[in-house]
Amino acid sequence: MTQTTDIQAESEPRLIVEQGAAARVAAIAEPVIEGLGFRLVRVKISGLSGCTVQVMAERPDGTMTIDDCETISRALSPVLDVADPIDRAYRLEISSPGLDRPLVRRSDFERHVGSTVKVEMAIAVEGRRRFRGALIGTQGEAARLRRDNAAPGEPSEVLLPIGDMTEAKVTLSDELIADSLKRGKAQQQEASAGEPGARKPKPWHDTRRNRADDPHAKQFRPAGHGRAAQHEGD
Repeated sequence: MTQTTDIQAESEPRLIVEQGAAARVAAIAEPVIEGLGFRLVRVKISGLSGCTVQVMAERPDGTMTIDDCETISRALSPVLDVADPIDRAYRLEISSPGLDRPLVRRSDFERHVGSTVKVEMAIAVEGRRRFRGALIGTQGEAARLRRDNAAPGEPSEVLLPIGDMTEAKVTLSDELIADSLKRGKAQQQEASAGEPGARKPKPWHDTRRNRADDPHAKQFRPAGHGRAAQHEGD
């Protein structure tokens, strides 16, 4: 990991952040993740099938591997054990953003110009809180969308302040999936063309929503973590 990468990982703040318990976890996790040269994307706490704390992260260039997820998990788990930000048993889940990724930094929006995105606003813009459309660029700390749900008489383009968003994410499309599969195939061919005995990348896994159409979503789940979860399997 180069010094440039470390600086890049720390230099750009997230403009869309968590609230409540997820914000407490993010405050603990972010410096640990940045210290490893990665960037925090999002923390989400789910109560389905027990409590799961999902920490989504990536490298500054947007990549993430199973080994990276494991590295973060091993560093973050003991820190969370000491800080104890969750008042019940939980399972720690480290994952990559995947194709339908959240957008939280200005650079995320710039990187995904041309993609279709869904946005939810904390503060209404032109009387609306929900928007869907093509991301066509950024202007200062705002994102410009060409919306596909504009009512008659409404402008087709809208400028949305990123800091006023509660959520923004890329939506899956045939083109996005095809491009991902194409890049995955190219990486496999590159690995096959390497020296004999060279280590090939680990297979990608996606257990989130059991989707087989998102080869970029990678995940690592420890056997158990957090308060009563440490006794799983007893």
